[in-house]
Amino acid sequence: MSTHSAPAPDPAPGPAADALQQEPGAYPSGAAVKAADRAHVFHSWSAQGLIDPLAIAGAEGSYFWDYDGKRYLDFSSQLVNTNIGHQHPKVVAAIQEQAAKLCTIAPGFAVDVRSEAARLVAQRTPGDLDKIFFTNGGAEAVENAVRMARVHTGRPKVLAAYRSYHGATSAAINLTGDPRRWASDSASAGVVHFWAPFRYRSPFHAETEDQERDRALRHLDDTIAFEGPQTIAAIILETVPGTAGIMVPPAGYLAGVREICDRYGIVFVLDEVMAGFGRTGRWFAADHWDITPDLLTFAKGVNSGYVPLGGVAISAEIAATFDQRPYPGGLTYSGHPLACASAVATMNAMADEGIVENAAAIGERVIGPGLRAIAERHPSVGEVRGMGVFWALELVRDQETREPLVPYNASGPANQPMADFAAACKRGGLWPFVNMNRTHVVPPCTVTESEAQEGLALLDEALSVADAHTTA
Repeated sequence: MSTHSAPAPDPAPGPAADALQQEPGAYPSGAAVKAADRAHVFHSWSAQGLIDPLAIAGAEGSYFWDYDGKRYLDFSSQLVNTNIGHQHPKVVAAIQEQAAKLCTIAPGFAVDVRSEAARLVAQRTPGDLDKIFFTNGGAEAVENAVRMARVHTGRPKVLAAYRSYHGATSAAINLTGDPRRWASDSASAGVVHFWAPFRYRSPFHAETEDQERDRALRHLDDTIAFEGPQTIAAIILETVPGTAGIMVPPAGYLAGVREICDRYGIVFVLDEVMAGFGRTGRWFAADHWDITPDLLTFAKGVNSGYVPLGGVAISAEIAATFDQRPYPGGLTYSGHPLACASAVATMNAMADEGIVENAAAIGERVIGPGLRAIAERHPSVGEVRGMGVFWALELVRDQETREPLVPYNASGPANQPMADFAAACKRGGLWPFVNMNRTHVVPPCTVTESEAQEGLALLDEALSVADAHTTA
């Protein structure tokens, strides 16, 4: 994710400090908003004294802007969640209407808007994933999917890939395969990591996509054999890994994992928190490969994050486990009416306005070709990969050796090349999604052709800063 390294200024005397005493919503300037933030808000994944958050005044569509009126083209979709863009009027209206009707109700009641949100999700999930357990977000969805799998199978272990992110709750962070796990890595009972396919940096020394697929499947099968198939409850994979690098799996890999799971009675969980709801140009990324998992987790794009919402789509077999046996889990805000209303409005707008189709078309006609053309001009671009409005550029020091532009999990001075690149993007009015040595191109699914071209032009210009750190 994009990070800031400049020290945050202390609130200065004057209007900004005075604003801290005002009523909420009464801040007269960006400086006042920032002063209040620095006085009271504790930010995630950050050293609190080293951040300088931008104060945001508003947003609409593919753009947001600060209090000075500087606009940014949102090529991050915030945290890859505003799939229908900012402030979609139909969704805003739905939240307002639901608030006037029924703001909240406990999850044990049957409520029209919750039932409709579940129906619409089930209508779009693959196969028989027709029961929906609602959560507050993606991490809780993963947490509950793993719990379901363990109870259903009576087995303790879960296999998850390196180069993955599944959330920050206790089980989800231990399943995660990137460095954000390390500080909380309590070796959560039964979590085993394995290598999923990624030919550009292949752990299997593969020279072709077919080799990468076959060797990755053999490695997974071997891992299961040595862990004991009878001890493994689930295998969880991001259908297309998101934060870890948007690594589209080779043809046949997910089908191979499905076959392995069926052979050993292992629950197959697909994490579509980031890849779902139009991001890859299909309602779910699994649709590209005609794969049906046993459990599918979702969040983010289900309502573009307008109100926190996530969930687990559950197969008939696993749902039947809990017909007479209570499910040992629950959340006060499961299926919150405001969140469900925003989800219903989002899914209806996506269908009515052809938003999923737009994501596919923009990716195929504009973003994919545009990024490949950019790669030809910049020695810092090692690989372009993606689909829909879900793309990544792998930035390198040397295209031949594939040395990353910055070391793995770099921070401080070692991360300066990426920090300089991100700063150049922002100066030009482009808000990037930057993680390690990659920049991701993940605008809203509603992005227009002209907006996508504008963003690619700004990205093209900013990459000259990254080029300065290469050996070329």
